[in-house]
Amino acid sequence: MKFNISFLPVLVALFFSVKTAAQTVPVPAPVQMQAILVKGATAHLGNGQVIENSLVAFENGKFTVVDNAAIKRGFPNHREIDATGKQLYPGFIAPNTTLGLQEIEAVRATADNADLGGLNPNLRAIIAYNTDSQVTPTVRSMGVLLAEIAPQGGRISGTSSIVQLDAWNWEDAAYVMDCGIHMGWPSSSRFNFREGRIEKNETYEKEIRELEDFFSQAQAWLKNPAPAPVNLRFEAMKGLFEGKNRLFVHANSAQSIQEAVLFAEKFQLAPVIVGGNDAWMITEFLKQHKVAVILDSTQRLPSREDEDIDQPFKTPALLQAAGVAWCFGHDGFWQQRNLAFQAGQAVGFGLAYEDAVKSLTSSTARILGIDKTAGTLEAGKDATFFISEGDALDMRSAKVTQAFIQGREINLDNKQDMLYRRFQAKYKSR
Repeated sequence: MKFNISFLPVLVALFFSVKTAAQTVPVPAPVQMQAILVKGATAHLGNGQVIENSLVAFENGKFTVVDNAAIKRGFPNHREIDATGKQLYPGFIAPNTTLGLQEIEAVRATADNADLGGLNPNLRAIIAYNTDSQVTPTVRSMGVLLAEIAPQGGRISGTSSIVQLDAWNWEDAAYVMDCGIHMGWPSSSRFNFREGRIEKNETYEKEIRELEDFFSQAQAWLKNPAPAPVNLRFEAMKGLFEGKNRLFVHANSAQSIQEAVLFAEKFQLAPVIVGGNDAWMITEFLKQHKVAVILDSTQRLPSREDEDIDQPFKTPALLQAAGVAWCFGHDGFWQQRNLAFQAGQAVGFGLAYEDAVKSLTSSTARILGIDKTAGTLEAGKDATFFISEGDALDMRSAKVTQAFIQGREINLDNKQDMLYRRFQAKYKSR
């Protein structure tokens, strides 16, 4: 094969961009070798409780003691960390994100979050996850230590996985693999950009029939003890019908949410709604059908002209008051660094502070199905947490000083901090 010299500059540029990325991504932390004791912090347990003067011990990646520092007990051979005056939180969890699947939104070659085709449950986000992303360190430096990596595009986008954000490769990063199928619910209306108006979606019923046919065929195919030939798309649906995986349905309007829930129930599935802009309108329906909601960004304009301008800010408190299971999400990937500030904003609109912490930790863990190992500061669970000098939900005071993932103390440095130090030194020297 003849080598095309015109591609040489592109290859050189790609080589140096990869080399630069590797240099600005901290080396993953080694396994925990010594037991550690953190004393004196105000610990937000993630279950609504707070210990003002806490004592938190962990060994071999697991919490061993979470208690008040006044307890009379010795901790020999423990490395001690004095966190007096600081705040301690369980690691925040980012659901439904393309973190590690996208690097630069405007450069298509750096995006591996979607594929061609409309019905692709067999597409696995985990194998596309890039642990060398320069974005990830900026996110975990704000307390986000676990994330659900989700695909996009098509009607059934693919399968999501949960990762911990300090790893050499996707195999090391995988916390729970292939835990949910993501599906976008059709909308009964669509925006006509040419005419600048909303119009009826003429193919709406057809799109729903296609989904019903696909689910029915997959269910029938899986009932065959030895189906042949192998169908990878149907095979990917197996965990869903066996109750091992979750169905994440992306829907925003009240109508779409209700129709999606009733659709899922036809197949004996309990969906999780992703987006849920109108969830506050149908809280009784959601409670009755035991449906959880992962909110998209609440730092946005309202969905309709006749809604209160601050409706997105009030929605978390309304869902909490109604007893609906919910948690915070955020659009995109790099935006996850601001995930906690949505919760802080919601506190100003009626959400109790510890409920806001739960919506980033234990509530998210429960919805994603990882609450047995993550989401709270509790003996026996993974020691995934961070220490902040100020309120982690307040952008004015949040300053994460130390973070641990499964007991490993991770490096919080990142490209943005490096650039800050570089140019601060440059202008100080003048």
